[in-house]
Amino acid sequence: MARRDTGRMALNHLQAPAPFAPQSRRNRDSCLCRCETANAVEAKAKAEMTETDKALVAMTNFANRYNKVAGTTYCSDLSIPAVVIKGLAEHKVTLGAPLCPCRHYDDKQAEADQGFWNCPCVPMRERKECHCMLFLTDDNDFAGDEVSVSPEEVAKMISGL
Repeated sequence: MARRDTGRMALNHLQAPAPFAPQSRRNRDSCLCRCETANAVEAKAKAEMTETDKALVAMTNFANRYNKVAGTTYCSDLSIPAVVIKGLAEHKVTLGAPLCPCRHYDDKQAEADQGFWNCPCVPMRERKECHCMLFLTDDNDFAGDEVSVSPEEVAKMISGL
């Protein structure tokens, strides 16, 4: 008999206490309005991002992942990879491919279509030689410690360019 009473006590303990009763319709509606407003602001901010902004985020994320996979780091002066990432993002939007921004091309579109200098370029993939100083090996005098940078940091560093 004692066991049965203990079981009932446990079940009674699991029931929701009175203060956790459902919200009134007025409170629920107020909460929905605030949540909907926050979601609308976030959606508007995303909609206001330009194609270049979106590409900048994508190229920053790509460069961070590639550093980790390839075992490379950014330059000790993070403004250098920031400028390179900006150039890659602009080429991604205008040419449809992340063409190396550190070289001169007579016909950028033809070079982007060929793919040799699309990031990561063939010299980087084959010999870990990055002309842009975006991906540096440990033996490079300019190699830093950072393997990751946020899109916000990149945007801040290139804001005046």
